[in-house]
Amino acid sequence: MDTPKHTCLKLQSPPNPQPIFIKATWFPSHFHLSVTDGQNAWTCNATKEEVEERASNWDQPVSEYIDMSERYLGFQQPGSVYGFADAGGGFKRLSWTFEKEGTKLEWRWKFKPAENSMKITAGILDFLMDANIRLSEEVVMKTKANEKLKVEAEKCLEQSEKFQNEKAEFETKVYSKFLGVLNSKKAKLRELRDRVSSDHAKAHDTEEDSSEKTETYDGDSQDEEDTGMDITSSSKGTSHGQKRK
Repeated sequence: MDTPKHTCLKLQSPPNPQPIFIKATWFPSHFHLSVTDGQNAWTCNATKEEVEERASNWDQPVSEYIDMSERYLGFQQPGSVYGFADAGGGFKRLSWTFEKEGTKLEWRWKFKPAENSMKITAGILDFLMDANIRLSEEVVMKTKANEKLKVEAEKCLEQSEKFQNEKAEFETKVYSKFLGVLNSKKAKLRELRDRVSSDHAKAHDTEEDSSEKTETYDGDSQDEEDTGMDITSSSKGTSHGQKRK
């Protein structure tokens, strides 16, 4: 069995100087209504058969008819015209308007005088007091929850700032170390480059010296060969002279 829902609407309608309170109990197929102006009370028990007939007249399912009634009697809808007028013999007629497909329509339910107005009024007041207590407790709980969330948010913010500072400090240290290593590598590379350049220059100078020495040696050999040839020629000339004698 579905648990019934309860609503209570404070309604201020223009014809009535005093507000009225409409308490409703909603079931899947029917509902109960009670109204009080603080002194007198009226009731309306919409039976399952009556609800089915009303829903059929409006070409609606029962569930849709009840949901729409709850919407207008649970909360005062802007643009709707409410009324709670005399219907004769102590009876009252509760009405409200709504628009459907551009047409303004009106629903009405007839109320009879309550057998015990004081009991009905006290029941509505008790319901309002209980609802107010529940709302107050809910507000207190939500306020505490919000304060707790605020504290947690502040802690998270502090931790976030701490992490950011630690991250920045870590990055600075790592960058400094990396920069030192990088500069050291650069210095070594420059040293190696200078060394290679120096070795290359020395090797080039050695090659030039070797070339000069080789050319000098070749020149001396040629002179020796020329001298040898002269000596040989002289020797031959001397021999021929001796023979003539």
